[in-house]
Amino acid sequence: MLEIKNLIKKYGNQIVLNNLNLKSDKQVIGLIGDNGSGKTTLFKCIAGIETYQGEISQKQSSNYKTGLLLTEPFFMPYLTGYEYLTLLCKARNINPPDFSKSNIFNLPLNQYAANYSTGMKKKLALTGVLIQQNETFIFDEPYNGVDHQGCQLIMAVIEKLKAKGHTILISSHIIDTLTPICDTLFVIKQGTISEEIQHHNFNAFISNLKLQAQKNIDVLWE
Repeated sequence: MLEIKNLIKKYGNQIVLNNLNLKSDKQVIGLIGDNGSGKTTLFKCIAGIETYQGEISQKQSSNYKTGLLLTEPFFMPYLTGYEYLTLLCKARNINPPDFSKSNIFNLPLNQYAANYSTGMKKKLALTGVLIQQNETFIFDEPYNGVDHQGCQLIMAVIEKLKAKGHTILISSHIIDTLTPICDTLFVIKQGTISEEIQHHNFNAFISNLKLQAQKNIDVLWE
């Protein structure tokens, strides 16, 4: 269960989340919205790395841990991929796994992570989130900058997490990557939840989006 009540987040005088409310008992929750609508800020608040006004409550076990994959992961200079993954394990007091087996994206772990391409950085950050033995996973635009094969592998990973009973919150601009795995979708607009779409209404929602897009395109040729 995830419940958010009257969530407000400001950066100076700018209101990013405006009295946002959300309640869901679904296992996989998708979040969609325009650029700048507040998706990343909301995820950071849920993960506990941003201060905010309001309430966020989650059903959790005694060993509850949340793994957050940001759209643009940060890596310290002169830290190899191997050292990055090792550091994440030590932060959770767990023994590092055999990275030759957990390196599912075949990354060059002996190279500096800061020198990785955008897609490689995303894959490394995701690997780190997975090996930390988290209970809840928050994926903010996990497919951005990732090649087709990598996207397919990420989708398979999320399917596996779902099958194992983990709670997942995920955002994506590619709605076709959300509808196969999400139980419900929330639309965020101007810092608040404007709509909730249940699984049985996904097709109708996508059809409406395509129809609106076509109308916008047709304006160019009027």
